[in-house]
Amino acid sequence: MSPLNTHPQPAVAGTLSIARILELPAVAAGEPEVLAGSALLRSPVRWVHVAETPQLADLLSGGELVLTTGMTFGETGSGVADFLDQVRRAGAAGIIVELVASPAAERSLAIEALRQVAARNDFPVVLLHRRVRFVEITEVVHRMLVSDQFAALERSRMIHEVFTALSLQNATEEGIVERAAELIGAPVVLEDVAHLVLGFDPGPHPDAGLLAHWPERSRRVGYLDTTGRGRGEESWLQTPVGIQGQRWGRLVVPGEPGNDADAAMVLERAGQTLSIARLAGRDQKELLHQARAGLLHELRQPHALGAEEVLIRAQALGLVESPHYVPVVFRLDVRRGQAPTGVQLRERALLDAINIVVESTRATALAASLQSGQVGMVLGVGAKQLEEPLLERICRQLAHSQPAIDWSVGVGRGRRSVKEAAHGLEEAIQVAETVATFDTRARPFYRFADVRLRGLLALMREDARLKSFAEAELAGILDPLDEPALELLGLYLKHGGNKSALARTGFLSRPALYARLEKLEDKLGVSLEDAESRTSLHVALLWLGLGGK
Repeated sequence: MSPLNTHPQPAVAGTLSIARILELPAVAAGEPEVLAGSALLRSPVRWVHVAETPQLADLLSGGELVLTTGMTFGETGSGVADFLDQVRRAGAAGIIVELVASPAAERSLAIEALRQVAARNDFPVVLLHRRVRFVEITEVVHRMLVSDQFAALERSRMIHEVFTALSLQNATEEGIVERAAELIGAPVVLEDVAHLVLGFDPGPHPDAGLLAHWPERSRRVGYLDTTGRGRGEESWLQTPVGIQGQRWGRLVVPGEPGNDADAAMVLERAGQTLSIARLAGRDQKELLHQARAGLLHELRQPHALGAEEVLIRAQALGLVESPHYVPVVFRLDVRRGQAPTGVQLRERALLDAINIVVESTRATALAASLQSGQVGMVLGVGAKQLEEPLLERICRQLAHSQPAIDWSVGVGRGRRSVKEAAHGLEEAIQVAETVATFDTRARPFYRFADVRLRGLLALMREDARLKSFAEAELAGILDPLDEPALELLGLYLKHGGNKSALARTGFLSRPALYARLEKLEDKLGVSLEDAESRTSLHVALLWLGLGGK
């Protein structure tokens, strides 16, 4: 075995290990030689115990470093194996043996026996070549143990205060991860349950390959319900993040921290802080959303609050008093086969985006869900003439922030009070629903003046009289349904009843077109040359296109 001073073991800061004890002057004076267990010299030492009796089972409780002069080894070292076996089974961290007091011949035999027995065990065994005073070693070590305990308490208090402060400061996820990496002195990664990286800090020694093939590597490290090291080739130290039963991620140290126990403590506090931050942010947003939605719903009722009370409550919810207020409604397009949960997620994403964009324009608004698939907003505007550019800027930024625009925007008439603007949300809803039926949307937002007759029909869509009128007008091609005839009628009316213009589109040859139009007139029972008939049919088709049934 090599002497200790040839291959020194680095000490772990804040932990009293065998390696640290061997570096003490009181021990180093004995010229220690590590006979076995070099890989375990970083094991923590709980206490130091002097033992000269082979009966150690009742004297040790685990984690002790045993000091002995080998009085029980015998003249030839026959008792070495039994003594070491008892020390190891009693849970000791290691043993330091001093045999310098024995006669030279006996000492040589005992040392040889000790070497042979030590070589057969993976257990820290250290031989002292010079005599030392065990009392000095125990005094120094015990003082260090007490000092380390105080240091550990102080360290725990400091870590607790750091993360408590981060919670109170509403620190970001990135800020919390960065602080954890700084305290641990190693890289820290925050990932979600799908092993996607939400945030990371490379630590004091950045590694370009830290996140290389991260999902694949991370999947091989098993998830744990508590703080500890995962399984797999890369046994990372980790801690789950999220409340019990609703874990949304984990913090991992993809490397070797200096001290697992200390790093685990930091990770746990960081994980708790992240969980609190996520819950606080979610709850805060949820409560604010509910409060804003509640006020908008109250204002839409016939017996609403007084104008002054409305203004006070709106200001408390973030809407700054303005000379002009505009009602706006965003209506999500219907996606075939989408479940209600999917609509809610899209609605919440749109609501969050609206709040962010409005804040970026330095405007204020009350925005909330009105009903499934609809987000309403009362927007405060500094002056009436600023209404148009502000709406255009908001809609443009929303479109830029989203991968695809899948909503319609309806705008009601601007008002001087929040209460009146909130009543205008009904108008904005009708416009948004009408725009949702358009094949193309050339404008970023629409008003009633933009939807014209289609808007009026949208308001009357559920009217039984309009339904009866439209069904009577289209009875010849609706019962039974004749889709080619409906398509032909729509194209004919789109071209203002001009047969030549329709023929020039190449839809049909001129003779075939005329023949089809004659059959269409027979089915409808009216003349398509008559202007009033064309108007009536156009109204009926618009009603049908708005979802009339």
